[in-house]
Amino acid sequence: MRRVGQARWPRRAGLARLALGLALSGCSGLPVADEEAAQAKQQRVERAYRPEGRRAAPAALGAEPALADLLRFAMLNQPRVEAAYYEWAASVQRITLERSLPDPRLGFEAGVADLVMALKPGLMLEIPGPGKLGAAARVASAESEARYFAFESSVLQVAYSLKRAYYQLHFLDANLAIHRETLALVGDLEQLARVRNAVGAVTLQDVLRAQIEEERLAIEIANLEDSREPLLAQLRAALGLEPDSALPPLPADFEATPVDFTPEQLFATALESNPRLAAMEADVRRADAALQLAYKLRLPDFGVGLAADAKASPVVLMPQLSLTLPIWRDKIAAGIAEARAGQRAALARLSAEQIQLAVDFAESFYAYRESTRNLALLRERLLPKAEQSLGLARAGYAGDRAGFLDLIEAERTLLDFRLGEVEALTQRELALAGLSLLIAGAAPAGAPLEAPPERAPRAEASRR
Repeated sequence: MRRVGQARWPRRAGLARLALGLALSGCSGLPVADEEAAQAKQQRVERAYRPEGRRAAPAALGAEPALADLLRFAMLNQPRVEAAYYEWAASVQRITLERSLPDPRLGFEAGVADLVMALKPGLMLEIPGPGKLGAAARVASAESEARYFAFESSVLQVAYSLKRAYYQLHFLDANLAIHRETLALVGDLEQLARVRNAVGAVTLQDVLRAQIEEERLAIEIANLEDSREPLLAQLRAALGLEPDSALPPLPADFEATPVDFTPEQLFATALESNPRLAAMEADVRRADAALQLAYKLRLPDFGVGLAADAKASPVVLMPQLSLTLPIWRDKIAAGIAEARAGQRAALARLSAEQIQLAVDFAESFYAYRESTRNLALLRERLLPKAEQSLGLARAGYAGDRAGFLDLIEAERTLLDFRLGEVEALTQRELALAGLSLLIAGAAPAGAPLEAPPERAPRAEASRR
């Protein structure tokens, strides 16, 4: 009998090994539609953003890059964009974690007196209540959508930062050119004052006034040249380059932002495409799914399993069933109340974002209109008159019909108007860049983003 029992033991122990092998062999769950869509979207973006799994190299810009080349390099290379991308990629995988069943549990039960009288391996699978996994997957899916739009916002913000540094550097050069031309003009005026002083037509005071103006302009030129370093640092940061990295060459020709919209078209585009607004809509969908999940806390979770008495002959199989008892009503009510409050907060944030978008649009469009009007005024009226006034003052001073103060005042007026023209151009371009990138959400060519038509439809939040 002992030999027979010993012969049966390996076969019975094999049942335990079989159960353990099944548990550890690895299985795959059934993906939900949102999960498959999010993974496909992430793969498409990855092919555009990290086609070879690494950042773009500065050498890819070439010797004479255009502004579009710099924009694409910045969007692909900036670490803030990279961080936002991988946060989104991680949130996509979170959907799989949330829709998956808990891991099965393998247990053993043994009855021992002098000898092992019973050995009962078992496998137990926990099954959440109906609809819980689906609701959890919808929560994770909406959170993933919000992360995508945060990634999109970072792409557009980097593009705007690059354009801002590019415009400011270009107009800094224009400012320097104007100051140097004005310094040369004042030098000519000083020579004119010296000549007239030499013949006794004017006092030395006119020469000193011209020298004071030259010193003032020289200091302003030095300050402008010194302001180049912070702008270069901003450009380097927008490109995602290290502080000690060499900057690529800038475009030889200035590239302005095209104006091909009406205010109505632009605001309609902003309502549909603004990534901040889209992120808030995704947050509303997340809050709706969280509320649905909270209601399902009232449902029990189940456990099903199978145990076997490996010592019995023949082997006895024993099915097992368990369920949780959601008896803590205050806990369930608190979970529902928390989710409902979160939903209302998400709706309020969406409304606040819509209001703020309208405010940002109004302010940016006002800045665009104001700078456009100022630019037209300066170019069409003020600058021609200031140039004419300086010419008359110079001729009058040479002919003893005007004083040197009149000449300096005319020179300063012309300088102010020329600098005002550059300032108006700068503000106009920055307003246009902000309207197209940050307000309308119109991504530049080559941006590693999904086309707007592929976005999810707008959220219709329920108000339970």
